[in-house]
Amino acid sequence: MTVVEYDGLSKDRPMKSSTVKIKQRAGRNNLGRITVRHKGSGAKRLYRLVDFNQDKLDIQGRVEALEYDPYRSAFITRVVYVDGERRYHLAHAESKVGDKIITSEKAPLKNGNRLPISKIPVGYQVHNIETMPGQGGKIIRSAGSSAQVLAHDSKYAQLKMPSGEVRKILAKNLATLGQVSNQEHSLTVIGKAGRKRLMGIRPTVRGAAMNAVDHKYGGGEGRQPRGTKRPKDIWGNVIGGPKTRKKTKWSNKLIIKRRVSRRNKK
Repeated sequence: MTVVEYDGLSKDRPMKSSTVKIKQRAGRNNLGRITVRHKGSGAKRLYRLVDFNQDKLDIQGRVEALEYDPYRSAFITRVVYVDGERRYHLAHAESKVGDKIITSEKAPLKNGNRLPISKIPVGYQVHNIETMPGQGGKIIRSAGSSAQVLAHDSKYAQLKMPSGEVRKILAKNLATLGQVSNQEHSLTVIGKAGRKRLMGIRPTVRGAAMNAVDHKYGGGEGRQPRGTKRPKDIWGNVIGGPKTRKKTKWSNKLIIKRRVSRRNKK
């Protein structure tokens, strides 16, 4: 079992004004029935209201503390602005207490600052990127991730995503400079089943280990072949390969280069 280093994080209680209790109903619908399997239980958590918009323009803020967020893989920073307001922001990889940050069109090219993509030179790493102006950051928000600015083309900028996909983003959309914090998150080894349960993940049973009444692969004396031409889920739907993205999705025209699938990488 391995864990991430948390020594540099604050041990203070989270800001009461920026926390909310979310009722645990993992995998259940409004009737309480399971609609998504393998979810439930887990440790109690408080949800932190993170400001992904960072819409306080031209007002400087100072990083007051680095904190752990149980609802996301990245760390968060507690920022106090010169007008006295405090907000939670997504922490970048080099965040430290005392850093000055600002959201502005004239912001210096320094990690943590937020500015329009049109003002960011080619080659820089960015995260917490808007997909529509004023909507707030929607993509590149998980631990250790970042997109790279490849080119500027009048109305659009071309960004290379962590998956390898190259897509157009409106040049006036805001993005934060740098890489998302907690780069070691991907190296974590869960180590034991109990830790998985604390994360709110319940056990997954192989279909071949079930009875015939419970799964398409179940039943038989000893180990049996699958018996179906294509892999299927518990409800008999064909899985393992079909594309899930809609062919008519409006944003398809913004994708310049598709991501390379794992199958083709080998």
